[in-house]
Amino acid sequence: MKLAASNLALPAFDHMRLLPKLAEFGVAGLEIAPFHTWRIESDGVTSQEVREFGRMAGLAGLEIIGLHGLTGKPLQIEKLTQGAYKAKIMAQLLDLSVICRDLGGRTMILETRLRGTLTDRDAWIVLRAFLDELLPQIESHGTVLCLAPLPAMETDFCATARECYMLTNAVDHPAFGLHLSAAALSGFGAPRHATFAAARGRLELFHIDEPGRTLVGATGEVDHVDFRRHLVSATYKGWVSLVQASGPADQHAARLAAAMTFVRATYFGKPLSDGERILEDRPPTRVDHGRH
Repeated sequence: MKLAASNLALPAFDHMRLLPKLAEFGVAGLEIAPFHTWRIESDGVTSQEVREFGRMAGLAGLEIIGLHGLTGKPLQIEKLTQGAYKAKIMAQLLDLSVICRDLGGRTMILETRLRGTLTDRDAWIVLRAFLDELLPQIESHGTVLCLAPLPAMETDFCATARECYMLTNAVDHPAFGLHLSAAALSGFGAPRHATFAAARGRLELFHIDEPGRTLVGATGEVDHVDFRRHLVSATYKGWVSLVQASGPADQHAARLAAAMTFVRATYFGKPLSDGERILEDRPPTRVDHGRH
């Protein structure tokens, strides 16, 4: 497996100078949350900003693996039947696919979504029609859209890994893939052996996270040791990405160090080196485990 991290662990909109911190902790890949990176809703993002971000990531020794949190606000599936909203989301996802391609990434993780007043069956029909139109357009970019399984409080549509697997099979398109996350699987008490067996050879990305994106390893609600066993038994060799909120401004480094210590020991069996432990000691403040 290869270790990546989401830039959600860094402060919003002003973190390019901190990218080397990730590499210092042994991170090789970078996952980008666009609405945490650029002020897309108000200002959009220019090709120059994208190139500069890619250049800085490269200088920091990080390979950009993809994007997640693609819609900023929850995707309103019911509103995909409305021309203006559908056109806006279609254009947004196409633009992000181009950005992902230009940065050398592959995965596009679509997260929080709501079906509104639609029945579950009708929501499947609406989203399926939307995907049938979107996916042929991003296929040439070499990107792969994945629906993220989510804890129940974050979605009322296609929440479980099994439902996402069923939708992926139904769509059956090379630009639509499978994604799993620790928090979502733990929240539903999923039959993990069957889940990982079904995804074997098809899993695009695994998120190492906690409910509410709190400090990874701090809640006790997620059995990360068990997840490592399942990833190994499924012979998964792709990216695992640390996803957590950055926390208070004076605790970014401490929270990142705490999470990286846990992840490297749990998923890779590697403690921090002496040099990394020096970084871990900064700043000498109590780590807040909450979401911010």
